[in-house]
Amino acid sequence: MNLFAKLQQRAEIGEPIRVGMIGAGKFGTMFLAQVLRHAGIHMVGIVDLVPASAKSNLALVGWPAERYGADSLDAALANGSTYVGDDWQTLVNHPQIDIVIECTGNPIAAVEHALAAFKQGKNVINVTVEADAFCGPGLAARARDAGVIYSMAYGDQPALACDLVDWARTCGFKVMAAGRGHKWLPAYRHSTPETVWDHWGLTAEQAARGRLNPKMFNAFLDGSKPAIECAAIANATGLGVPQAGLSYPPGSIDDIPSLMRPRAEGGELERAGIVEVISCITRDGAPIPYDIRKGVWVCIEADTDYLKNCFEEYKVVTDPSGRYMAAYKRWHMIGLELAVSVASVGIRGEATGAATGFHADVAAIAKRDLATGEVLDGEGGFTVSGGLRPASVSVAEGYLPLGLAHNVTLVRPVADGQPVTWADVDVDASSSAYKLRLEMMPH
Repeated sequence: MNLFAKLQQRAEIGEPIRVGMIGAGKFGTMFLAQVLRHAGIHMVGIVDLVPASAKSNLALVGWPAERYGADSLDAALANGSTYVGDDWQTLVNHPQIDIVIECTGNPIAAVEHALAAFKQGKNVINVTVEADAFCGPGLAARARDAGVIYSMAYGDQPALACDLVDWARTCGFKVMAAGRGHKWLPAYRHSTPETVWDHWGLTAEQAARGRLNPKMFNAFLDGSKPAIECAAIANATGLGVPQAGLSYPPGSIDDIPSLMRPRAEGGELERAGIVEVISCITRDGAPIPYDIRKGVWVCIEADTDYLKNCFEEYKVVTDPSGRYMAAYKRWHMIGLELAVSVASVGIRGEATGAATGFHADVAAIAKRDLATGEVLDGEGGFTVSGGLRPASVSVAEGYLPLGLAHNVTLVRPVADGQPVTWADVDVDASSSAYKLRLEMMPH
């Protein structure tokens, strides 16, 4: 609760947390909008495939040009400015950078970047949750072996949900379920980057103004991101996964205690202790007031009469039985909140969420009938969406992880709605992501 004071102390003694960032897209730019406010954090370097784009984003959020005009990382360290370039290896290898923020959104590249950073003794905050969804347990294990910290990014919903679960368990409550909100109809599974703005709630003009990536936002709409983020939550907290995937029950925040009860008690849960997603619209598409679309929640149980009575005495909103209640954070502010992770890792030596086991996986599910020879384009694209499954089921059935469904060619057709399997594709076996994934699977 005193991270801000500790950041101020680091500034006062002239020892800011030295950070390097790979990728300066929407999430990274949001963090850049905030980091200027923290003298206790020094953004030493930013690398991007297109440095000019990174510089344009810096200008967009109000950075004066002289703050990102350093011609090298050493120069940036010497005068407190920021270097912008395209060589991620130089950034990762520099001995004076404490934390690498992986912000590319490319899961295969993210694994490569994180593993290289671990070898150099660097802590890693992984914004690319797509990589965490299919390699998080392996990345966490590699970080432990290297004696460094691997962390999810605060501001994204997985880390915020993990925080709520930790709060509940620390208080002594039994967690029934945890997850995030979403806007969901089954038809959205077929959405593509060409149709996303028709359903998202923004015009194409608003999306262009915000420099929003339609493929990335479509990954939310088509269910891929909810599956990815719930996998990250499950693997970090040990919560289970619905056998057939997420069911997206619709409801308001006040409905969560009733919805997130076991079915035997009138709720929607397959069983206690799993992840789930609450939809902000009815199954007819009507908006639900006081929704949790942009937030996270945890549902807890009063498993004694005394606790149940406490809920009643303090006027807690519960289910009709009075036994279940929900705590929540209605909004997540994405990269605007990332300094919490930087401070937690850099000062306390604590991750803001990281995989502790391999409980959940996200399979690539065909969005339409796919033919032999087609190239899969990953989450948010035109070919596949993500389906959450228990890791035991996904591994046993040979499902291809969504994180590896990028630029791979089908060697046989896959019907609409069916999981893509390893046998259906020609995978690049040389990538670090592929090799790490194999390490995680039982032999």
